[in-house]
Amino acid sequence: MYLLKIIKDPVHGYVEVEDFALALLDSPALQRLRYIRQLGFSYLVYPGANHTRFEHALGTMYLADVACRKFMFPEEDRILVVASALLHDIGHGPFSHASEPIMEEYLHRSHDDISAILHEQAGEILRRHGIDPDEVCAIVKGDHPLAGIIHGDLDVDRMDYLLRDAYYTGAPYGTVDAQRLIRNMIRIPDGIVLDENGINAAESLLIARTLMRPTVYYHHVSRIGESMFHLAVQEYLAEDGGDAQALLAMDDAACMQTLRTAPNEVSRSLVRRIFERKLYKRAIYAGADQVNATAFPAGITLERGRALAGTIAEGAGVEPASVLVDIPPFPRDMFMGVRVKSRHEVVSFEEISPRVRTLNETRHEQWRLGVYTLPDQREAVADAASEILHVKKPTRQGTLF
Repeated sequence: MYLLKIIKDPVHGYVEVEDFALALLDSPALQRLRYIRQLGFSYLVYPGANHTRFEHALGTMYLADVACRKFMFPEEDRILVVASALLHDIGHGPFSHASEPIMEEYLHRSHDDISAILHEQAGEILRRHGIDPDEVCAIVKGDHPLAGIIHGDLDVDRMDYLLRDAYYTGAPYGTVDAQRLIRNMIRIPDGIVLDENGINAAESLLIARTLMRPTVYYHHVSRIGESMFHLAVQEYLAEDGGDAQALLAMDDAACMQTLRTAPNEVSRSLVRRIFERKLYKRAIYAGADQVNATAFPAGITLERGRALAGTIAEGAGVEPASVLVDIPPFPRDMFMGVRVKSRHEVVSFEEISPRVRTLNETRHEQWRLGVYTLPDQREAVADAASEILHVKKPTRQGTLF
């Protein structure tokens, strides 16, 4: 290993960067991540949430290296996994997960499909250091024997983003003892097991995921910002003949400037409102006890959302662009596929920890269907949406608004 640089990271401290990783960091694919916010529109809620995918890539690389050394991987495998961890997010569009529905609907791919970007912008660097780009793509996609370190129930990607997001938002719920978790992970021929001494650390990761979900990842203001962004992009692509591929290859600033100066008035107006934080408000914000959540197990597409918004707007007598419908996927149950090794046997994590079931029930209760509109239209839109979406009246007015 030829150590060329040490980078000071606010979460993990000093991160050592080897020559192959330093070359990758200087590639266009990774440098772009400096200008992609990690948490999309969460900065509208938490002023400190301006950290980027670049920082997260460094943190994930660091933890992947710690795990590979713990498992005593051969040098070739260690370098492959570390490079994959560093590159795992280069497929993200502007504002990270906020642009994922646009990517899926218009380009029919996810941010894990990095093959084209990787080969074009970093493939030669990888080959120069003896790393197979196709193997990196397979690890990032989760289709490789070594993918579990980055894609798994106790993966280093999740450990880093929980720690990092909690640090930058100030939310006290993302505390994860990543080092203890890694120290208590044991690699066996058919996967990874957890030593019983790491149970509490694993439970803390599950608790952090559960508590960060409504507080940060699905905060209603962030969801409203995302929904406004989605409509701005849809209008831009529909009316202005915009190129979805080009738009999603931009960074945050370039994307917003493109929408801000678009010929389409709706796109310009929505982006201007985001910049000025004159956001839409909640007309309806209903839990699974108020609507038939099972009717939307996978959420709805952007196209379906616009159709519903149009119907609600017509019923309320308002403009279609002034109504947004946000129906996220119903939370899937967390399942800790990692087994636990005690002194005498290896058992499932659920046998050792009864908390998983309780946390899954909590996640179901956190789900919300949102209908957003302009402040002076909330009452009319709420009435129309309640009828069209079959929303039950809440027992307390405060649960809706």
